[in-house]
Amino acid sequence: MIARLAVIGGSGLYSMQGIRVREEREVPTPWGLPSDLITLADIGGETVAFLPRHGKGHRYLPSEVPSRANMWALKSLGVEQILSVSAVGSLSEEYAPGDFVLCDNIIDRTFRRPSSFFGDGIAGHVSFAHPFCDDMRHELVQVMAAHSHPHHPSGTYVCMEGPAFSTAAESHLHKSWGAHVIGMTAVPEAKLAREAEICYATIAMVTDFDCWKESEENVSVEMVLATMKGNTSALQRMIPDITAALQKRGDCPCRHAAQYAMITDPLLIPYDTRRRLALFYARYWK
Repeated sequence: MIARLAVIGGSGLYSMQGIRVREEREVPTPWGLPSDLITLADIGGETVAFLPRHGKGHRYLPSEVPSRANMWALKSLGVEQILSVSAVGSLSEEYAPGDFVLCDNIIDRTFRRPSSFFGDGIAGHVSFAHPFCDDMRHELVQVMAAHSHPHHPSGTYVCMEGPAFSTAAESHLHKSWGAHVIGMTAVPEAKLAREAEICYATIAMVTDFDCWKESEENVSVEMVLATMKGNTSALQRMIPDITAALQKRGDCPCRHAAQYAMITDPLLIPYDTRRRLALFYARYWK
């Protein structure tokens, strides 16, 4: 084991005081290379893995992020918990720009992204009623409260395909569903993390009101980046406390999510498929 906790987000998250970068590691996987080198850094005596989701310099569209490679690479480093950080638009008056949201559910509107490790000779179906790790969310809420940062302990995240932002009609539709925020990155990460038996939680950082709110300026890249800069600075101040809180956690049902999920007789799983997935499931095939 190298790192129990990983953070997937922008590279700016680990450009802060109090962090000692140990190394940057390239991790080949059966699904190619991850989004970028994985940075291993020491925070308060613990090693944390940082992975820029879109690659340094933001090279990948949300639909192009190699999420299967990212998840496999982090698992191979011993990661048991992933904290995802992402920008979202608000679908509710109460969720204002600058707020952080500890999402507890997802509506998946993506259609172009590989979202499972199963297939190619192995069938499996994990439980996904509650996509985010409740234990992680609870710990994160405590840290947010201690830092007095505006936050919401729950919220439903609509994950759209992108890369264009919503139309006004789509935005009103999503709002009518009772969803709270909209973004482009929670899927397939949350699904793959569950299949890989990794605890996964998202801090969704609200950057704007989505275009349902006609009194507000329509969302733009400039608006998102300006708010993200302030959000990132706030989160940087919390990272040491987040690391300490999450390192105290014990076992979790997320880490056994695939135990009864696989239907295929292990003796019938093709060799190449077994080899790719041995990192996750070899203990169940013995």
